[in-house]
Amino acid sequence: MIENDTRIVEGSGNVFVDLGFDPAEAEVMKLRAEVMIRTAQRLKEQGWTQAEAARQLGITQPRVSRLIKGKVEDFSLDMLLTLASRAGLHPELRF
Repeated sequence: MIENDTRIVEGSGNVFVDLGFDPAEAEVMKLRAEVMIRTAQRLKEQGWTQAEAARQLGITQPRVSRLIKGKVEDFSLDMLLTLASRAGLHPELRF
C-alpha cells in the first residue's frame, strides 16, 4: 500500500539544488533558465513569428522553437546571453 507523503519542505530558492544538482552547476542552470524564459517572453512581446525571430537572432527556426519550448539543455549560457542581447535585452551578471 502506498501512503501519501504530505510533508512540506521549504525550498532553497534554487529548484536545481533542490533536485540534487551540485550547487555550482545548479547556479549555472538557474541562470540559463532565467535568461531563456526572459528571451522567450521578449520574442512574444515583439510579436515575431518563429521565422522572423530566427532572422533577428541569427539562428534557425527549429532552434527558435527549442528556445520557446524551454529546451535549456540545447543552449549554453553564452549563447543564451547572445540571443537575449540580439532580442533587445540587456543582460547583466551581478555579484
